[in-house]
Amino acid sequence: MNFLTLIRYKNLLMLAFMQLIFRYGFLKMQNITLALADWQYLLLVLSTVLIAAAGYVVNNIFDQETDLQNKPEQVIVGKSFPETTAYNIYIALNSVGVGIGFYLSNVIEKPGFAVVFILIAASLYIYASSLKQMPIVGNIIVALLLSFSIIIIGIFDIYPVINPENKALMASFFSILLDYAIYAFMLNLLREIVKDLEDINGDYNQGMRTLPIIFGTQRTIKLVFALSFIPIVTLLVYINNYLVANSLFIATAYGFTTIVAPLCFFTIKSWTAKTTKDFHQLSTLLKWILFFGILSIAVITFNIKYNA
Repeated sequence: MNFLTLIRYKNLLMLAFMQLIFRYGFLKMQNITLALADWQYLLLVLSTVLIAAAGYVVNNIFDQETDLQNKPEQVIVGKSFPETTAYNIYIALNSVGVGIGFYLSNVIEKPGFAVVFILIAASLYIYASSLKQMPIVGNIIVALLLSFSIIIIGIFDIYPVINPENKALMASFFSILLDYAIYAFMLNLLREIVKDLEDINGDYNQGMRTLPIIFGTQRTIKLVFALSFIPIVTLLVYINNYLVANSLFIATAYGFTTIVAPLCFFTIKSWTAKTTKDFHQLSTLLKWILFFGILSIAVITFNIKYNA
């Protein structure tokens, strides 16, 4: 169980679920040829999960002192695992994850694409070791990496089979993945800032320069409040232009009840949030909004088929 806690298995399960939903709740429901066989796609998911797990391990290694103050009951490295063992786990997870990436890149006859996995692993290390301490930069990097776990589906499963005949159709599917990647980026950026608010005491004592430490708690709360309107407005426009306009009423109802309404609740609660508990609840709420948002791709797909 300590190992599962070390690699943040709940977050990894959500990551894997997200990638499986895009494949089997969306792409496989279309009448298109995909580059990867089912078992090869599962390898892509495994590679992504292993590299993400390695990122969590190295993050725990560098966050030992900070976590002792912020979340002493959740400290694993230095208690359940010696730092040397944690580094060995980190190297093993990355080696297997990047190795699978090399294999898949050759499967689709794009060996140069292997650099994608190396860059993701390197970015996670650089984030944990230095970028995390920089205001907003670290938040953006983490949000981008989550978004890229969606884009990578298009890179490995759609791009290799694009030809002049299907270019327009495949581009539309890639565009949908990009829309969801942007959605994931916006929500995860908000969540990372909220997590900085939650961890401000330990971060301050360790000399870190996160957004709440630089600008103060109240100003950062106001920033979160203001930023939360961007995904709300964007989603309302998206729902009106694509769901309502195409009479996808099931998907529209789903979007309002599981995404837009909770986001509005988040906005209201963020304005009055003050305690660590408040920020933790807001962070958890954003995780659920992200989960239901990703699930919406399957709801929309089935609603389109039902209407047809």
